[in-house]
Amino acid sequence: MDQTFEKRKKVIYDFICDDFYIPMKVKEIATVLQVSKEQRRDLQEVLDALVEEGKITLSKRGKYSKGQTKRITGTFQANIRGFGFVMVEGEDEDIFIPGENVNGAFQGDEVECIITGAPGGKRKEGKIVRIVSHQVKKIVGLYEKSKSFGFVRPDNQRYLKDIYIPAGKEMGAMDGHKVVVELTSYGQEHAKPEGKIVEIIGHVNDPGADILSIVKDYDLPTEFPEKVLNQAVRVGKDVSEADCAGRLDLRDWQMVTIDGEDAKDLDDAVSLTMKDENYQLGVHIADVTNYVQEKSALDREALKRGTSVYLADRVIPMLPHVLSNGICSLNAGEDRLALSCIMTVSPKGEVIDHQIAETVIRVDKRMSYTGVSKVLAEEPEALEEDKDFVPMIQKMQELSTILRERRGKRGSIDFDFPETKIELDEKGKPINIKPYERNSATKIIEDFMLLANETVAEEYFWREVPFLYRTHEVPDEEKIKKLSTFINNFGYHIHVHDEVKPKEIQKLLSQVEGTPEEALISRLTLRSMCQAKYTTENTGHFGLAAKYYTHFTSPIRRYPDLQIHRIIKENLRGRLNENRIEHYDKILPEVAKQCSDRERLAEETEREVVKMKKAEYMRMHIGEEYEGVISGVTKWGIYVELPNTVEGLVHVVDLRDDHYNFIEQTYEMVGEHTGKTYKLGEKVRVRVSDADKLLRTINFELA
Repeated sequence: MDQTFEKRKKVIYDFICDDFYIPMKVKEIATVLQVSKEQRRDLQEVLDALVEEGKITLSKRGKYSKGQTKRITGTFQANIRGFGFVMVEGEDEDIFIPGENVNGAFQGDEVECIITGAPGGKRKEGKIVRIVSHQVKKIVGLYEKSKSFGFVRPDNQRYLKDIYIPAGKEMGAMDGHKVVVELTSYGQEHAKPEGKIVEIIGHVNDPGADILSIVKDYDLPTEFPEKVLNQAVRVGKDVSEADCAGRLDLRDWQMVTIDGEDAKDLDDAVSLTMKDENYQLGVHIADVTNYVQEKSALDREALKRGTSVYLADRVIPMLPHVLSNGICSLNAGEDRLALSCIMTVSPKGEVIDHQIAETVIRVDKRMSYTGVSKVLAEEPEALEEDKDFVPMIQKMQELSTILRERRGKRGSIDFDFPETKIELDEKGKPINIKPYERNSATKIIEDFMLLANETVAEEYFWREVPFLYRTHEVPDEEKIKKLSTFINNFGYHIHVHDEVKPKEIQKLLSQVEGTPEEALISRLTLRSMCQAKYTTENTGHFGLAAKYYTHFTSPIRRYPDLQIHRIIKENLRGRLNENRIEHYDKILPEVAKQCSDRERLAEETEREVVKMKKAEYMRMHIGEEYEGVISGVTKWGIYVELPNTVEGLVHVVDLRDDHYNFIEQTYEMVGEHTGKTYKLGEKVRVRVSDADKLLRTINFELA
């Protein structure tokens, strides 16, 4: 055993891999190889190294065998407390990596790991054995200058170390600047990562610098290339008579757009007339493909972005404003090119006939959700102002109610979580936070768009041509079983046969409505669902209980809609020949993946901005008291949600009147001596004790 370490490893490895070898413990190996007591530590180190590299395996009984431990490749997600998780594509459960097994992995790295155990049958534990590649190239953070060098403190707390910036690599950044740093070294266990500053976002106190920092952290594009902008200006010409040739002329149809007051990209208009007892519903969508040609600079940029991103102080559009707010926006009184889905709907809400056509339209009036709600509430002023549209609006509500009831009967699930509206002042400071109200007008548009999406998806499914669908898989059986076990504690039950049906989930949500546990069970049910995505195969939409579903109605802000508009138009014009079908078969799988990935990124960015602005807002209200509802109970404390959608944590150490224990079965905190309980749905009064904008956390204490 006096060779070099690598040679010793080879000797031991060859010995264990010998055909005559049987699994042995370290003592037995030492005896066979005649290793002295003094050298056994060396032998143990060699064996440990071979196991770590996955070349040999160690059984629970301490026996070493030949055969490679299965290596799993995934993405490393670091935690601020030093441990992390490896996320494996296609797997629902992450692998927990203890701090001592991180092995120098950096947030976002593609890594190989081996499973080291699953304590008590719980989450799998593993060890990182190789870093395949570093995925994160740039990091956003706050620059701090020293005499001859500087540091960048990352905004994202998953980057556990500051980044060292050598002299001359700071690009003129000063103390307090938010910057983008390009990594030149990822550091070691006892050495910081190193980098150079490539962009100065602005001073930490500059208006909008905080949101822009998140945008840069998620690597979202903020500017359009000059070539794309020039092309948008060139194609964005007014509609001419030549443009209208061969299109169905609907300019004399009464139609309106219904959107939020501050919306600028109006990509859908609606019309409704009666045809005997049936409704003739028109959903008219901006014909964006007329201006964004396939493979053009505009098209390539739109696919790269995948979607528009809506943040508290800005929109990062998929298409330049000259198009999205201009010729592609269905502005009232102006001729616009559209792709229309005109449906004849029975009094039972069934589409008994439909037509999809290239059209030219002229919207009569731009209406808002608030204005339409006032008409439906029969407010005299609104009835007078919109008197020409009142009969149509009232019929729209009638049809909307029919459609919603029909969807409900088939099992469509409605997770009615309130979205957050954040109002900012001119300096970007949050001055108000409140829930977005869904009213009768928003429901009308939602119901009509869903119907158009289903109608288009069904037609193109039966045409058997390449297409993009919006699909939502049946939930994983294990997740539903866990949910079923949990809700049994509250007296609820889900019938699961071969697979769960949407109607079972819908029934559960209606049973918990208005109960203290509604928020928690709704959230846990949502987490049990798969994520919706774009696919080339139509596998149905579980959440909507729909056999056929696509995204047809928003081509200004979603690339999948733009993509299927092209296919529809080629089909309408008789150009969907074998070559084009082959072309779409080839490109659509990658388009579906890109659009699904970009959607996830946009959602995450939007969520982080909301969390940050909520923390900033509550930071200005420290010491103030609010009435709230217990929305979650965990072993580390109770979560309380305020009426304005802000949620904060009352940490268990701040429950000072007793020692509290978490009862997992019933999600309660119970006082050891007093027997006092804190339950879901219980109203409590809280005081804001802390709020951290950088960590995006809010802490309460009971008042």
